[in-house]
Amino acid sequence: MIEIVPIPAFEDNYIWLIRHGASAIVVDPGDAVPAADYLRHHRLSLVAILLTHHHRDHTGGAAELHRLFSAPVYGPRREAIASITHPVGESDVIDFPSLGIAFQVLDVPGHTAGHIAYYGINTLFCGDALFACGCGRLFEGSAQQMHASLAKFSALPDDTKVCCAHEYTLENIHFAKLVEPGNAALLEREHRDRATRSQGRPTLPSSIGLEKLTNPFLRCGEPAVIAAASRFAGHPLVPPVDVFAAIRQWRDQV
Repeated sequence: MIEIVPIPAFEDNYIWLIRHGASAIVVDPGDAVPAADYLRHHRLSLVAILLTHHHRDHTGGAAELHRLFSAPVYGPRREAIASITHPVGESDVIDFPSLGIAFQVLDVPGHTAGHIAYYGINTLFCGDALFACGCGRLFEGSAQQMHASLAKFSALPDDTKVCCAHEYTLENIHFAKLVEPGNAALLEREHRDRATRSQGRPTLPSSIGLEKLTNPFLRCGEPAVIAAASRFAGHPLVPPVDVFAAIRQWRDQV
């Protein structure tokens, strides 16, 4: 059976570990220590390291894990990350026979210029592109790019698990309620996720279906979201990308 484990790192990061039998894959290891400790404690063989983008809290442990376990490092071909041994991009498929799984690579620029995501085993490893009830800041890309990237995620099956890299859920829900205070699914999610965090458990993984019901950045065609974005902008907005840009600007100010 395939198991997906969130390993906490830093203040709010998750390093995702995928294990099957004695083999494992690690996604976005910003710190080598917690990942290496888990691998050793459970006597797992590290088959590969997957990176989504160049930010240090996602890549900082990759070189050390590569040195310790001799595992190949896959990462975005359009970003300069020294530890990458296998650059990948849109439509590439990475096969891992020892785990019986494969991942499709998606180019999802916006947060960074060359950000990628990995989709397989009904799961999306999306780094900082998509968050639970939110999305990444536009540090290097445009609103048009990020909106298109999020559209790729929305097109995935609703039951796709979403494994993003930060525990930002409750903060993002706070903002989402400013946009859609009457969204019943959002209010239900807040109640559930607050209870989860009060027990010290991760709110992740989420799902694409849940994000489409509650995440304002995936709901830019909804009348309530359009109206809220238009009020913020001070003039009527129609194209979803313009709605997205306004909501992203609003979120940056909250």
